[in-house]
This record gives sequence, structure tokens and C-alpha cells, in this order.
Amino acid sequence: DRILQAVNGGASSLSFVGSGFIVLCYLLFKELRKFSFKLVFYLALSDMLCSFFSIIGDPSQGFFCYAQGYTTHFFCVASFLWTTTIAFTLHRTVVRHKTDVEDLESMFHLYVWGTSLVMTVIRSIGNDHGLGVWCWEQRGQTGKVVHFITFYVPLWGAILFNGFTYFQVIRMLNNATRMAVGMSERGYQLDARADMKALNRWGYYPLILIGSWAFGTINRVHDFIEPGHKIFWLSVLDVGMAALMGLFNSIAYGLNSSVRRAIYERLDLFPEKLRRWFPCSKSRGQQESELVSL
Repeated sequence: DRILQAVNGGASSLSFVGSGFIVLCYLLFKELRKFSFKLVFYLALSDMLCSFFSIIGDPSQGFFCYAQGYTTHFFCVASFLWTTTIAFTLHRTVVRHKTDVEDLESMFHLYVWGTSLVMTVIRSIGNDHGLGVWCWEQRGQTGKVVHFITFYVPLWGAILFNGFTYFQVIRMLNNATRMAVGMSERGYQLDARADMKALNRWGYYPLILIGSWAFGTINRVHDFIEPGHKIFWLSVLDVGMAALMGLFNSIAYGLNSSVRRAIYERLDLFPEKLRRWFPCSKSRGQQESELVSL
């Protein structure tokens, strides 16, 4: 339990810092307040709160244990639901050529926060917190089933949705880029290939959720089949990787070239070695291609 506490606290702290950094950038830099990055801001905010509440729970303290269980569940569900809104926005903009995504913001909020609240309320069925160090889990057999249904089922549904959506977006953009390369001069071809490389990174986004929750899913299934037998290394990977989700999201979604450029412009007083981490060689149009300018 002490080791799991240390793993959870350390990993959640890294996620809290990473997602908090993205939230701070959005609040400080006005040039980042576009609709595409606003979704990333909501994602980082959910990750930050999920990480914060993951740290404060203790099974020996009834109130704080319940606080960790419910708030962690709510904001972690909200986190992966916000990734589906980003995927949906890219698909609607790139594949369907719609320009009304900003009008859907209120629907996104209703979908994310409403679904998270419903899943959290349903989770109270068969509630029996306090399994080891991780208050988010439940001990009763009914509670384990409800936990799996209200978290892991929508989680893997989001993973499948994101994977299918990004596959369609990347395939369409790759085909369009190849056509443009074939019909354009060499100078544009180099830019198009660089853009294609940036677009292909979207294919890794669904892997963040898979990497964060694969061990947790395996551990839940194993605990349901053999409740009296715990696998220590699997529990460590479960707690550690799940707690790092906020850090992974902040790096993949938030720390793009637009953010690096905004920071670079404010680093004139810093040493040159530090400024090299924030290259500013791309044009504004190329930078915005990482998340399609809406």
C-alpha cells in the first residue's frame, strides 16, 4: 500500500503539473484562445482536477475516501470524453467540411459533464469504497460490476470512436496531400510532406488512453475473476499509468507548436539553451495545421 501510495502521488503530481501548465498557457496567452485549443483547455482542466482528487483520498478517512472515489470518477470520465469532442471536431471539419463546430460548444458541455455526472451517480450502486490505497476502486462484487460498466465500458467506447475517427481524418488528409504534392511545385511539396508528418501524429492520440488504462482494465477483470489474489506489479502499473494520463494528454494535445511559439515569444530574457526547446522556425499557418484552424 505504501508503494502504491507513492506511485499514485508521484504520477498524479506530474499529471497535475503538466495539465496545470496547459491551463495556465490558455489563460495567459490570448492568441491560444481559439475554439480548437479551447477544447484542449477543457481536457487539461479535467485532467488537472482528476489528478488533484486522486492525491487527496485515503481509505482510512471516510469522507476523503468518498471524495476521491466520486470526484476522480467524474473528472476522469470527463477527460476521455473531451478527447472524443476533439476527434469529432476534426472529423466534422476535415471530412464533412462543416463550419458550425463552434456552435456545438454548449452541446459538448452538456454531453461531457452530463454523461460524467450520470456515470458517477450510477456508480453509487453497490458502493463500498476503500480497497487498499485506491479509494476509486470498490470491494463489493456488485460495486465492481457497476464500476466496470460506468467507467471502462464508455472508456473503451471512446477509444474505438477516437481510433475510427482519426483513421478517417488521416486517410482523407493523406489522400488530399498526395494529390496536392503531385500537382504542385517542389517547394510546396516539402511543406506538404512536413504537414503530413504532423497530421500522422494524430494517429497516436488514441494510444494515450490505451496505454493509460490497459493495465487498469486487465487488473479489474483479474480482480473480478480472482478477488482474493492480487498481482503487485499489475497494481503498480494500473495505478501509475492511470495517474499519468493527464501528463500524456498535456504533452500530446497541449504542447503543440502554437503553444511553444507563444512561450518562445516571451523568453527573450532567458538563456539561449532554454529557448532552443521552443523552436519558432515554422510559419503561423504550418503551426496551426497540427490542430486544424477552425
